Amino acid sequence: MAESKRDYYEVLGVDKNADDSAIKKAYRALAKKYHPDANPNNPDAEKKFKEAGEAYAVLSDPEKRRQYDQFGHAAFDGGAGAGAGGFGGFGGFSSFDFGGDDIFGDLFGGMFGGGGTGRTARNGPMKGANVGVTVRLTFEEAVFGCKREVKINYKDECPTCHGSGAKAGTSPTTCPKCNGKGQIRYSQQTIFGTMQNVKTCPDCGGSGKIIKDKCPDCHGNGYVQTKKNFEVNIPAGVDNGMSVRVAGGGEPGTNGGPRGDLLVEVLVSPHPIFKRQDTNIYSTVPISFTKAALGGSVRVKTVDGEVDVSVKAGTQTDSRVRLKGKGVPSLRNKNVRGDHYITLVVSVPTKLTREQKVALEAFDTAMNK
Repeated sequence: MAESKRDYYEVLGVDKNADDSAIKKAYRALAKKYHPDANPNNPDAEKKFKEAGEAYAVLSDPEKRRQYDQFGHAAFDGGAGAGAGGFGGFGGFSSFDFGGDDIFGDLFGGMFGGGGTGRTARNGPMKGANVGVTVRLTFEEAVFGCKREVKINYKDECPTCHGSGAKAGTSPTTCPKCNGKGQIRYSQQTIFGTMQNVKTCPDCGGSGKIIKDKCPDCHGNGYVQTKKNFEVNIPAGVDNGMSVRVAGGGEPGTNGGPRGDLLVEVLVSPHPIFKRQDTNIYSTVPISFTKAALGGSVRVKTVDGEVDVSVKAGTQTDSRVRLKGKGVPSLRNKNVRGDHYITLVVSVPTKLTREQKVALEAFDTAMNK
């Protein structure tokens, strides 16, 4: 009876002023939580799943929601709502349109079959998984680029069966359960009517083939594990945490698909002097009080070697000098480089000889005249 039904807003756990996005989000969470496939032989979960579906069918439709807000459940029980153009009973929801939302395609990632992209399992060629390794670089290697050799566990085609997985003199046979399709389709009664579901064939694992006599060398996998070296070109300007892609260095594909890629993650060791931000380099250079006051030239380290930098007379501590084009090359164009910024810090001596103290006292006296 209509009186026994809970309020639809209460069912979804949303406010009566909730927008469409909030309603959909709430329903998605409940549908995932209580879906029968995730809760087999659980009548309470099935009841809540149906209840959430009924609430969403009404509140996701502007006209149905308007009538529900005005008449409550009576709008769909042949009462006030039916007289005002209502919808009568739900009839198992087989007549309800979910607005082309394809919400179940989003929710269950291809669980439901019948129309729509991405709803059915695929038996075509699929690219293999990527493989990841890590290399450690010095600061300079990351700036200017380098070559590194990495060794990985590599799945190669079995030389005995040439990838078929079958013993010599035999061949894989078509899977009788899925007739070589790699997937099986079955019908299931839901609150939305009869749904066509698709899942990977459990007998052949989606390959569509059954290997009765397995290759003794690869045990039916079609691949053998080997060690393989790859020479990786690390581009100039690569930064900590970036990855360099080596095409075809990953896992084998399935059903004739291409291999995955090798992803080489770069970890850059910190430098004792230089700090990096994007393509710019920063360092701190101490200068004497005399050099700061009188000016002159100071020798400075850069990634290109030492250079002479002119210090202006009267330079204050934390003054910054820019060395244009002495930074990190751009990944897009190694001929375009950032800058090197030097922060000059006036160094105060902690130990003075008697002669030095006398000279400083004389300087102080002269400054105060």
